[in-house]
Amino acid sequence: MRDTLIDSLKESTQSVLPICAIVLAFSFVLPLTTVALFLTGAVLLVIGLSVFTLGSDMAMIPMGEAIGSELTRSKKIGWIAGGGFLIGVVVTIAEPDLQVLTKQVPAVPDEVLVGAVALGAGFFLLLALLRIVFQIHLAHLFIVSYILVFLVAGIFSPDYLAVAFDSGGVTTGPITVPFILALGMGVSTVLSGKNSEEDSFGLCALCSIGPILAVLIMGIFYDSSSSGFAFESPAELESLSQIPLLYAVQFVQSLTEVVEVLLPILTIFILLQILRLRLSRTRLIKILVGIIYTILGLSVFLTGVNVGFMPVGRFLGGHIAKSSHNWILIPLAAVLGFFIVAAEPAVHVLNKQVEDITSGAISQRVMQIGLSVGVSLAVCLSMIRIIYQLDIWYFLLPGYAIALLQTRFTPKVFTAIAFDSGGVAAGTMAAAFLLPFGVGVCEALGGNVMTDAFGMIAMIATLPLITIQAIGILFQYKSRRAAALEPQVTDASDALIIDIDIDGGEPDSQPGEAAAEPQEEAIPGAPESALPEPQGEAAEPPEPDAEKEQSPSPQDTV
Repeated sequence: MRDTLIDSLKESTQSVLPICAIVLAFSFVLPLTTVALFLTGAVLLVIGLSVFTLGSDMAMIPMGEAIGSELTRSKKIGWIAGGGFLIGVVVTIAEPDLQVLTKQVPAVPDEVLVGAVALGAGFFLLLALLRIVFQIHLAHLFIVSYILVFLVAGIFSPDYLAVAFDSGGVTTGPITVPFILALGMGVSTVLSGKNSEEDSFGLCALCSIGPILAVLIMGIFYDSSSSGFAFESPAELESLSQIPLLYAVQFVQSLTEVVEVLLPILTIFILLQILRLRLSRTRLIKILVGIIYTILGLSVFLTGVNVGFMPVGRFLGGHIAKSSHNWILIPLAAVLGFFIVAAEPAVHVLNKQVEDITSGAISQRVMQIGLSVGVSLAVCLSMIRIIYQLDIWYFLLPGYAIALLQTRFTPKVFTAIAFDSGGVAAGTMAAAFLLPFGVGVCEALGGNVMTDAFGMIAMIATLPLITIQAIGILFQYKSRRAAALEPQVTDASDALIIDIDIDGGEPDSQPGEAAAEPQEEAIPGAPESALPEPQGEAAEPPEPDAEKEQSPSPQDTV
């Protein structure tokens, strides 16, 4: 456990350092106390992310797999559907990313927005599990769902389109991703058999669609023009000695919120443990310890984000936008997008599970590069959209059209992984730093925050669909090319082995029977007298040659 925590600390530090370097490069426009707040927040973010990752591996993933397996053990459709809906609602309400977003949309009451998003996620998790049961093609479900989304958006509430897609993006965060991925793995392992690898992915992507539809429908009843924004500026401190107290107050608040949102999940697990699961005592203790790590890690992480990252992001974005060199916002956004996705807690969980489930065919490094490139391009385009106040339709429609078209040429497992990656990449760091950064830019330039600033998370969730599927198409091309060349390589190797055997010495000197058989076919019926027999001292010189032949020969290597 200690080694795992140390490795996690190293990974988290490497993830956060580039963001710190970018912010510190502009620290000359920030007060000293604000810089100190940010750096303290960065340290807490690293610690919190590391502890949370350890807790997720020990608790959230095993809980999801156990509950998923138990849901499908009876193979009753009603039990699977009802359990999936309930779990989807509960884990979505517990999602901290959603709590961060709701505080930035005061036009809608927090409980209404959270309830709409949770119901949408629960309903589509139900559909996702039924898709595994009835083996419905995932790409077909995506196409139908997104056509429905754009129809509803165009007819009923176009002003809420950006907020709706942002809501879908933050639904899959550090709580929901490990739980839903493990749930899908448990269900698909029991029901899908040989297709379990493909069916275990795609649940997060489908759960992101439900909140989009739910918020669009909710937007019919709320006036978007009445929204105001209550972002807090960086705390103005008289001295650095006030920083510990500020973080201590925020930690207590974050700890309370995390316990409240995790309590329903823990309650459901305990009930299932008593009634159905009956896990061993050792395994149960490990899960309970992991839950404690998860609570502490997530509380520390959110404390660093809320105090050190969110206010600084808004302040920095607004200050740069007001300067005469605001063109730098576009390349800066691209750099921020490339590195900030590495600091997302849920991204680490997804990358690790992708590598495990695909048996290393898709490594964590490949996934991380694909996500970073996609998010970098997404944030860059979002900044262009904010600066020039372009309609989000011009970006989302072509993006999803390309992604859905790629599904015809991409292996099924890559399609599912790509759509999962989109929602996962748009997580805590996007909601807590990039969105406030964009809001600061939008406010400084006099734009409409509701339609211009919101939508950045939606863009972040869109571009990885294209980049990851492109990786899948390339992977499929290389696999087919290697398969096509394999027979030619085999023929060439056989020919080489035969040539070497014919020119070689005694069949007995070969290390295996496979090497001796071509010798016999090449010289059928050869008498034993045709081979020189060792006699006396004259037979001694060939011994070194025989020893050489017993060592690995060229044909063995081929």
